[in-house]
Amino acid sequence: MIELESMNRKEVKDICSFDYEELAEEIGILGEKPFRSRQIYEWLHRKSADSFDEMTNLSRNLRERLSETYEIRKMELVERQISKEDSTEKFLFELWDGNMIESVLMRHPYGNSVCVSSQAGCRMGCRFCASAIGGLKRNLSPSEILRQVYRIQRITKERVSHIVVMGTGEPLDNYENFVRFIRMISDEHGLNISQRNITASTCGIVPNIKRLSLEGFQITLALSLHGSSQEKRERLMPVARQYELQEVLKACDDYFKKTGRRVTFEYSLIEGVNDRTEDVQELTAILKPRNCHLNLIPVNPVRERDYRKPDRKNAGIFKNKLEKNGINVTIRRERGSDIDGACGQLRRRYAAADGRTR
Repeated sequence: MIELESMNRKEVKDICSFDYEELAEEIGILGEKPFRSRQIYEWLHRKSADSFDEMTNLSRNLRERLSETYEIRKMELVERQISKEDSTEKFLFELWDGNMIESVLMRHPYGNSVCVSSQAGCRMGCRFCASAIGGLKRNLSPSEILRQVYRIQRITKERVSHIVVMGTGEPLDNYENFVRFIRMISDEHGLNISQRNITASTCGIVPNIKRLSLEGFQITLALSLHGSSQEKRERLMPVARQYELQEVLKACDDYFKKTGRRVTFEYSLIEGVNDRTEDVQELTAILKPRNCHLNLIPVNPVRERDYRKPDRKNAGIFKNKLEKNGINVTIRRERGSDIDGACGQLRRRYAAADGRTR
């Protein structure tokens, strides 16, 4: 069952974090017929209801009883930015306890993709990432990950078909809630988003990559590589000191063998740090034996960090060298460059302006 926080607040249950069978059990305890739980689940996970009062096909008495025992966790829109360049949208949401999280909507020819956060803050400490500044505040509940998608659909009145779990936080550091989110977002009773349209990014928490490979999912795993050697990864990613590169790569190989899903390797290109000829050679040695894809991401400058992205020409040269070595590689198209598009930037700017730590 779902663990409830106690923050000197009324003990109520987070109803949006119950899966379909659990909600049926809960509503049965209230003495209601099974069709009522189906109605409530549809209101929560298809119609994106923000309150029980919206559930107009339920009696007033039942709505009152629900509000006494359960809650639909607050997720208030604080700021919405819309790119004039490519229609990317960024959303800053405030949670019930004052923590802030970010989500991004990206429109593609194949459909709308939403990038969701899995934690408020992050403890991975990657040197080039704004999400890590200030550390981890707390894990998000399944409902708080789900409702980022629901709220964006409701605000934009557009259907979401793809999800990337690449926002603030490390999903495999919030494993149980992340796995529940995957099951619920792909469940036929909810939005029923194909698992093949879901990608989750990890810094390389080896034990949980192994666990994930056994869940029976068909999601794409994206490994944040960022360095072409153990030493370079450690310099950029403190978590690399805990998990050796070869150990991480083996876990990715096992994920591919067990799921049949090709792993994507994410590589933030940083000028003068990991964009040299020796990096091409080391990346080739790592990736050529593997059925994988390399995604080059020119790093987003963060005010608190002294890292710069290579110019377009040099990024293209780096990519071409890898291609000549037989590596399947692309440069991620920059989206939302005229707004706070990178992970953690909008949240960080808002907190600084407001004097908050969350």
